[in-house]
Amino acid sequence: MLTLTDVVGLGGAERVAEDLCVLADPQRFRRSLCVTRPTAHVNGSEASLARLRESGVEVILAERRHRLDWRAVQRLVSLLRHGRVDVVHAHKFGSNVWAAMLGHALGVPVVIAHEHTWSFEGQPARRVADREVVARLSDAVIAVSEADRSRMIATVGMPADRVVLVHNGIAGAGPGDGEAVARELGLRPGAPVLLQTATLRPQKAVEVMIAAAAIVRRAHPDVRLLIAGYGDVARLRTVAADHGVSDEVMVLGPRTDVADLLACATVGVLSSDFEGMPLAVLEYMAAGLPVVATDVGGLPEMVREGETGFLVAPRDPAALAERVVRLLDDPAMARDMGARGRVRQQESFSQTAMVGAVAELYERLLAAKGISVPGSATSAAAGAPVPQP
Repeated sequence: MLTLTDVVGLGGAERVAEDLCVLADPQRFRRSLCVTRPTAHVNGSEASLARLRESGVEVILAERRHRLDWRAVQRLVSLLRHGRVDVVHAHKFGSNVWAAMLGHALGVPVVIAHEHTWSFEGQPARRVADREVVARLSDAVIAVSEADRSRMIATVGMPADRVVLVHNGIAGAGPGDGEAVARELGLRPGAPVLLQTATLRPQKAVEVMIAAAAIVRRAHPDVRLLIAGYGDVARLRTVAADHGVSDEVMVLGPRTDVADLLACATVGVLSSDFEGMPLAVLEYMAAGLPVVATDVGGLPEMVREGETGFLVAPRDPAALAERVVRLLDDPAMARDMGARGRVRQQESFSQTAMVGAVAELYERLLAAKGISVPGSATSAAAGAPVPQP
């Protein structure tokens, strides 16, 4: 199997691609990952590449410098033509297009495109490419939420029988040292802490959460909002200053101690304009935090309204603030919601379930092409060893 991705280490989609490659059973799958773009300046890429290699994954760096870098394309063509690839599994739009075109043209038995969401608004050229290239030339397109699957069928026009739902999953929360974070940041013991972790893209609308924090401060003057992630830290600090909450809003930038941040937090928040199935919210749930987030994408499939958290319309800081204040005013309710969220994450959005669902998809699609995977029902029935995908 060859995993194809633009970059590694940056955000949730890249983490899913990495996890699926690292955790695929090496006794059943010969695992390779091709990174098409340069990684030198990508946040977290060194740690991701080290993890992949330490796990026995072959890493190929294509170093595509621009969209029409034909030398990189030629390297990918050679890899697909001569690398004994039975499955190419691509992630996100650019890689999906390349995998669909080249995999189909070069006769790769199974081509899978993994879509990690987009706004589905505007961008008519993208809808055409997704429908006429990605969906038409791939054997399956993975959607990470039922909401995305429905929109890929109804809005984009992909064939329903080709769009497969596989929810994102995480391993769960490890132990964190919240006191260490509190000491580092000078947080008062017992002060309420809101946490938003995300790659700070425009879709995350972090400025809306900052505006909400300014409203929350009126009821809870000692509240702190921690914002962790790679992006335009200076701009968000300016937004906080404009709202008069420079002391209350701490824009931390990239962090490697997410478990510690989670252990320090009281409420997990997310203010996105659109989403697929954000890993940040799964991390909040796994850590036992109640969630306040926007009612977009797959979030209603994750957060049960009034049971594990609250969902509000996007771009409504007053509504975000009202739900946060409700939780801060009722710590017992907040604890109960967080506990129920932890159980829901473990039961419905585990890493094991995600990896197993993708392996089953590989097996089913390969079996349809007459190829068996070691350890699968089809290979056992055949009674003979077969090449590994």
